[in-house]
Amino acid sequence: MITLHQSPTDPAFVQNPYPFYEAARAHGAFFRWADYDLTCTGNAAAVNVIFRDRRFGREAPPEMAPVIPDHLKPFYAVEAHSMLELEPPRHTRLRSLVLRAFTSRRIEALRPEIEALAHQLIDAFPGGDFDLLEHFGQKLPVIIIARLLGVPEDMAPDLLRWSNAMVGMYMAGRDRAREDRAVKATEDFVAFLRTYVEARRQDPRDDLITSLIQAEEAGERLTTDELITTCILLLNAGHEATVHTIGNGVKALLETGLPLGDPERAVEEILRFDPALHMFTRWAYEDIEVMGVTFRRGDQVGLLLGAANRDPGVWEAPEVFDPTRAAKPLATFGAGLHFCVGAPLARLELQVALPILMARLPGLRLAEAPVYADVYHFHGLQRLLVSA
Repeated sequence: MITLHQSPTDPAFVQNPYPFYEAARAHGAFFRWADYDLTCTGNAAAVNVIFRDRRFGREAPPEMAPVIPDHLKPFYAVEAHSMLELEPPRHTRLRSLVLRAFTSRRIEALRPEIEALAHQLIDAFPGGDFDLLEHFGQKLPVIIIARLLGVPEDMAPDLLRWSNAMVGMYMAGRDRAREDRAVKATEDFVAFLRTYVEARRQDPRDDLITSLIQAEEAGERLTTDELITTCILLLNAGHEATVHTIGNGVKALLETGLPLGDPERAVEEILRFDPALHMFTRWAYEDIEVMGVTFRRGDQVGLLLGAANRDPGVWEAPEVFDPTRAAKPLATFGAGLHFCVGAPLARLELQVALPILMARLPGLRLAEAPVYADVYHFHGLQRLLVSA
């Protein structure tokens, strides 16, 4: 297996990681990424197999569990209840309870609210050049998730600030200052939600927090800590990725000059072509061979979602943005039992909001060349300066 060196904070890589992915692909299904000291794959078949094979998982084997330093314990105390980080049976219990509240009917019922909010945000756009991320991409998903949870809409700026600080824990090159911001945000977020959950226990409403409180599976209910972590997960995972996807998608449309066309096909192509999350890791739970590479119990593997979505073994001319492309299964939302719970909401927001944006602003154009932020293994813009 070849070893490759590529700093994830290198400016050229931040702006365009895809040449590195293709260089790695030329050496086979797997390579060793020296900067992470991690075996990685951008091969779509390998990514799909590892996502679905129960011999790999998110939770570290007990003997491999990392030691948590004292200053990070508040952050990881929340993560300890996250279904994103757990395996069965705890994952099964948490996910089944969440899905009893986070239903397809509840998500679809948001369609008119997303439509109305998209128009409201567009009506409020400033004159001249403006940052579409600030005025549209960030606001729409955070307001929708606030309404879904039942949190006051005027909390949106706090939710946004807490979310941005917490996801900093997953970015390459994080330092103590970023860790301290994440811990402070976690403590503030938890304190707010603990008070709010108790209020909802006393005064139930037609919102997701109330539904999560009431959800029951075989006599089991979410504990308050599990409920708080689930609300934080739904906000951070869903909001952060949707913001980047709106920005990356509008960027691709404006740079190519292509019409949006059929919203469902176009959104799938946006999710494929330049996804918001580029790496997810899995632990091997036993010795296992995948496409000629042997993993031992306790080994980790990096699944490069941005590379898998451009695998020429799956897509013709994968480097070309084509909003008319026929949809195929993507790596963007994962697969298997950890498939993203929020995928239907993200797709709905994009399928509803982007056609409204492009129809309302037919003259929308870039006011400057977009620049990606140094946030790997996320992939999103610093800002998207446009004129209408």
